[in-house]
Amino acid sequence: MLKKLAPLPLTIALAASLGFATPAFASTTGQSPAAAVATTAAPAPLLQPAELKTLLGQPGVRVLDIRADKDYAAGHVPGAVNTPYGKYRGPKENPGQLPAEAALTQLLQAAGVDRDTHVVVVHAGSDHTDFGAAARVYWTLKVGGLTRLSILDGGSKAWQAAGGALETAAPQVAPSQFSYRYDQEQVVTSEELAAAVKAGNAPLLVDARPPKFFAGETRTDAAARYGTLPGAKSFDNAQFFPQGGTTLKPASELKALVAQSGAAAAPAVSFCNTGHWAATNWFVMSEIAGNKAVKLYPSSVVEWSQSELPMDNQPSRLSALVQDAKRALDK
Repeated sequence: MLKKLAPLPLTIALAASLGFATPAFASTTGQSPAAAVATTAAPAPLLQPAELKTLLGQPGVRVLDIRADKDYAAGHVPGAVNTPYGKYRGPKENPGQLPAEAALTQLLQAAGVDRDTHVVVVHAGSDHTDFGAAARVYWTLKVGGLTRLSILDGGSKAWQAAGGALETAAPQVAPSQFSYRYDQEQVVTSEELAAAVKAGNAPLLVDARPPKFFAGETRTDAAARYGTLPGAKSFDNAQFFPQGGTTLKPASELKALVAQSGAAAAPAVSFCNTGHWAATNWFVMSEIAGNKAVKLYPSSVVEWSQSELPMDNQPSRLSALVQDAKRALDK
């Protein structure tokens, strides 16, 4: 049986964007002072299960479960709406490409998301790399104009481990009138990044992939070449998690690691293969450490490598052929 959820409140949104800053939205029209404070107070970007529990059922809160349909159907956070991760991704040849605005508009309207909705993203939490899915969805929502966003640290796995209830009923959601539009100031394109590299004034380029990718020793299938972006610095996203852990390290440790990476205050661009691991680095650097001068390059190395743009750590043609043969044997 479908459960009926009340429509989320729709407010008048006023947006302002400056440089790397994120548009801020606020409205108190027709609200009591208490409701206005609840609406405008910025939620924490990272929530623990106990914190999410207190939010369930509150007006203006929508939990988005980004797992596959079958996993969602087997049991999810009460009231959560299923918007699978693949809906936020591009085609197989480069999953990092941005989906069409119309497709994201349809997805979020069906989920009952408005500009003033507090969206909590819940991923599987099966391993540390899975956090990248939640971070990429968070980033996608943010560059589309949403500002009240959180991720459940550890995802569904952490929720269950903390004794969180599960339900299998899919809620019936009142559609919203939200219209998704990319804030291009927050999206790094290959063209602008290539121009900055050529001019010698590129921001700090942070490669979020495991070291072997950075060193040109391996590549993802969709990438045309091995290597990394010119002048990039390696900072594996796994460093933000305890060994074998699926939840982020304490905030103080995260901020120290960001400082170590050089991205504590300087303009920076986070990238990986398809903007998945890079989203984790962006999230920690921007949302936890507070450096709003960090941007995400969504199409990342896959798109860059498919062009004639220069790359560092690119092996010789013979070495690349040997590595390709080894990759084929390992499959």
